[in-house]
Amino acid sequence: MSATREIGRRTVLRGMLKGGAAVSVGLPVLEYFLNTSGTAYAATAGAPAAPLPPCFGTWFWGLGLTPNHWEPATTGPDYELPEHLAGLQPIKSKMNLFSGMQVFLDGKVNQNHYSGAQGQATGMVSRNGSDYSTSIDTLIGEQIGRGTRFRSLEATCDGDSSASWSARGSSGLNPSETSPLAVYARLFGDGFQDPNVADFRPDPAVMVRHSVLSAVSEQRKKLMSAVSASDRARLDEYFSSVRDLEQKLAFELDRPAPLPACTVPAAGTEEIGSLVEQVERTHRQFAQLLAHAMACGQTRIFNLTMGSAFSRLRRPGEVNAYHALTHEEPIDPELGYQPTCKWLGERMMDFFRELVQTLDGIQEGEGTLLDRTVVFAFTDHGEARMHSMKRYPILTAGSGGGRMKTGLHVAAEGDAATRVGFTIQQALGVVNGRWGTESNEVSRPFSEVLA
Repeated sequence: MSATREIGRRTVLRGMLKGGAAVSVGLPVLEYFLNTSGTAYAATAGAPAAPLPPCFGTWFWGLGLTPNHWEPATTGPDYELPEHLAGLQPIKSKMNLFSGMQVFLDGKVNQNHYSGAQGQATGMVSRNGSDYSTSIDTLIGEQIGRGTRFRSLEATCDGDSSASWSARGSSGLNPSETSPLAVYARLFGDGFQDPNVADFRPDPAVMVRHSVLSAVSEQRKKLMSAVSASDRARLDEYFSSVRDLEQKLAFELDRPAPLPACTVPAAGTEEIGSLVEQVERTHRQFAQLLAHAMACGQTRIFNLTMGSAFSRLRRPGEVNAYHALTHEEPIDPELGYQPTCKWLGERMMDFFRELVQTLDGIQEGEGTLLDRTVVFAFTDHGEARMHSMKRYPILTAGSGGGRMKTGLHVAAEGDAATRVGFTIQQALGVVNGRWGTESNEVSRPFSEVLA
């Protein structure tokens, strides 16, 4: 390795598309940038030696899980995942599961599908729904997210831009992006793009047609010739994943062949909807884009929601959406639960697993992107059918750079659910002696989770 590092860890590849639109491609963490043990950035010209920075993300799904079917029988590291959570088995060692906790109302009216999520995201429960304060991602972002291109990225998977639990101060919720194409344009387009402007530049359709990788081909060749064999393999894998994502986005721009008996739908460039397959496809694209953004240092904070707490998710062939089913689907007398609701809850866990595996699939030195990230997964109700504020399923994934232990089931019957968010803040160095308000105020992290 050269003693004069000509390629810095903040290097980006820049190019021009046909028509003159500027694009840029950030680089993942390469062996070239790291110290000999692969645990921290090595010093370069203009950038002192520094540990790999931690990242944080929230992942929200509505309507909880089926009560009495997701709670493990034992706690600690040797617990077994119940059948309802079987989809999480491949990531069990990389995650923590918390059970038994609640959000306290302190005499306030339960604002269904709102109060519980608000309590976990902000530490407080308001009286009228309009008093929504700074959320946990912003608090953590103030500590670990400065100096990046984007303070945070917000996205939702069912087309509802209002599906967000992220807020800075009391100015309102940060809107979620609904289009993977638009996020692609923000990430690869040259310079910052206002997330609230509907008309993004450069045109994402043009970008995926012509490919940002083609626009920086000469720089890519020079970069590949300047790094080690292992980094060439790493870059080849990385550029292949970007190309694969571009091809998937380009495919969705194509209109299907016409069918004479088919009526023409509303014009659109993406198939964003509430069917399980549509949400799954959108979630997969967002997971890849957000992972790229963090791996390339464009942001260290993300907020991804499956959709509104009043979930519009629909199973193929099912007339009612998920939210309606939680209230209208009868409990099967033999099974003892609502079978379609249970199936949909299990699909949510499959989506969470895919996000975690996407982050874990990006190698960084001796670890992965997931290893320096903490993902906080929360929901709105313990039992959606009853609008229960008790026995919430809460999950975390990743260790935040070794700051949190993983592979544990922690049961804290009757404790405030805010203890999970407080524990994450403690792990990531947010200096708070306590967090939350009224009965949701906590000052004790889960010490068994802290490394």
